[in-house]
Amino acid sequence: MGMTIEGQQIGSVLDTSNNKPVVSRLGKDGVCPRCGVGSNGQSLDIEQMKERLAKLLLGEDMSGGGKGVSSALALSNAITNLAASVFGEQHKLEPMADDTKARWRREIDWLLSVTDHIVEFVPSQQVGKDGSNMEIMTTQQRKDLLMNIPALRKLDAMLLGYLDNFKDQNEFWYVKGDEDESENGNGQRNEDKWWLPTVRVPPNGLSEVSRKWLEFQKESVNQVLKAAMAINAQVLMEMEIPEAYIDSLPKNGRASLGDSLYRSITVEYFDPEHFLSSLDLSTEHKVLDLKNRIEASVVIWKRKMHNKDSKSWGPGISLEKREQFEERAETILQLVRHRFPGIPQSGLDISKIQYNKDVGQAVLESYSRILETLAYTVMSMIEDVIYADQLNQDPSKRISTRKLSLLDSDQVTLKKFDPKEEIEKLDSLEPPTSMTLSDFMGWALDQDLASEKKETDNPEVNMSSDESKLKKSPNNGAQKKFSYMVEKLENLGGLRSPTARH
Repeated sequence: MGMTIEGQQIGSVLDTSNNKPVVSRLGKDGVCPRCGVGSNGQSLDIEQMKERLAKLLLGEDMSGGGKGVSSALALSNAITNLAASVFGEQHKLEPMADDTKARWRREIDWLLSVTDHIVEFVPSQQVGKDGSNMEIMTTQQRKDLLMNIPALRKLDAMLLGYLDNFKDQNEFWYVKGDEDESENGNGQRNEDKWWLPTVRVPPNGLSEVSRKWLEFQKESVNQVLKAAMAINAQVLMEMEIPEAYIDSLPKNGRASLGDSLYRSITVEYFDPEHFLSSLDLSTEHKVLDLKNRIEASVVIWKRKMHNKDSKSWGPGISLEKREQFEERAETILQLVRHRFPGIPQSGLDISKIQYNKDVGQAVLESYSRILETLAYTVMSMIEDVIYADQLNQDPSKRISTRKLSLLDSDQVTLKKFDPKEEIEKLDSLEPPTSMTLSDFMGWALDQDLASEKKETDNPEVNMSSDESKLKKSPNNGAQKKFSYMVEKLENLGGLRSPTARH
């Protein structure tokens, strides 16, 4: 017969005299590892989605007092903050951690899902019961979102793929940024960011295959950077200039630029390259100040030309001259964007983002901006490895400051960046882009064998060197040089300038 109730000790059913610890079925984060359900019975993903939705609806005003920001700005900030938390610790050329990558893809999908419900009416054909065709209006995703969201998702996936390509490399490594000078080795490029890890290469430098592979990866990332820049510039250009920014401008462009810059831009013979070389652009602050001044003057001049206001220009300045000054300022802005792609946003851009009310534009701008930043970061890290290898070969190449810019060909032509064109270039690069170093070595070998076979099968290649020289056009090099100079003069000569941001 069991013990009576009176004979039982209080708490005897919870007797732990056997010293067996009580194990919870929930994990460290309060989530069941088998079913993903939290302590309140809901999955963690649903709880996180509810939290994100609440913050967006409150406009980041957690007090609930109605003092939050607009939905567009709240969504833009959410995408920016998510990218900062995910990519902020990516300081090495290595694959992103699987859990971090999964979190990024999951949460960016949540934030981008709002664009699926931004629609517009479009005409469509419908067949009636009697077989007749009639035109009706149906809804589809807004045109700019329908075109750019898939493109940005593709750029996103490509950038993560480029980082995955570095999983098998073993020809360079990183050391802590605060180690001694003797241990830091040959990659001193982050003097202003001493906390970043420093790249090191073997004493003999990188192999020739690794150098070609790094250049190939750099070119691929550069194409992604240009595409993201093009989309971001297009979206910012389409945003309205806020009245608050216009009210903060001086009365005329000369006051915005200052007498020195104004005289340099309004001279009779203007060379933008010479103009930039005469300025002190040694720091990021000085570059940003120049960009702010010129953008403000462009806005002032465009408004005055639109309103046909000639009071502040003076009676001796014609409309053609005004347009020429504005085009020169646009050319300078174009050069600055190409030469310093990683500088912070200008005052005009920040003002547009802050006062923008279009949710679709807010998503496109923030998503393209963070991809542009990530691409620039990856390119900088690739440049670090290339620079460390160059120092191994020739220590005299060590320089105190070295700014990363877009490829030299882009700096010469300064053509307008078209998002469609840049995406098409990415399509042409897509088959070989997801290549690790070992894949590239095999691919390069196949390419060499194929070229050798092509040369062997081609009878013209087997001709004597003298005969092949005679078959070449003697003026080919001169024609190329002439066309190059004409293109450079047309694009940099001050009489022509890009009409858009990129």
